[in-house]
Amino acid sequence: MNELDSEIVLRVLREAPDGVVILDREGVIRYWNRGAERIFGRAGSEMIGSDLDVIIPVKLRQRHWDGFRAAMARGSTKYGEDDLLAVPAIAADGRTVSIEFSIVLIANSGGGISHVGAIIRDVTARRAAEQETRRRLETFIANTSG
Repeated sequence: MNELDSEIVLRVLREAPDGVVILDREGVIRYWNRGAERIFGRAGSEMIGSDLDVIIPVKLRQRHWDGFRAAMARGSTKYGEDDLLAVPAIAADGRTVSIEFSIVLIANSGGGISHVGAIIRDVTARRAAEQETRRRLETFIANTSG
């Protein structure tokens, strides 16, 4: 396979409909693409240099940071390559969005973790449809049982 020009790769990341977010090992946002802007309603210029607290619900922040620091200390994550994490997040307008994401730990030349990448998808509409289907099924069962 031929090498792709790095500008093409960067354009794909920039334009992807899914969110692409890259943090340094301290948890500071270093990259925030258009997909992340669309999902969370926050511009990259607002997010670069800050942390994820504005999109993490308050009740989940400590758990997030404990897990993040542990992964940085270990140099690995407890999640496998096939794991897709599902959590609520907060958009700029205050509404809760359901997201699914995978993470990639990026090692530096010395083998230590220098960055963490996340690929994020907004699944709010799908989750709402699943909940409605579940509600209808429960109603149907309640009305047909005897």
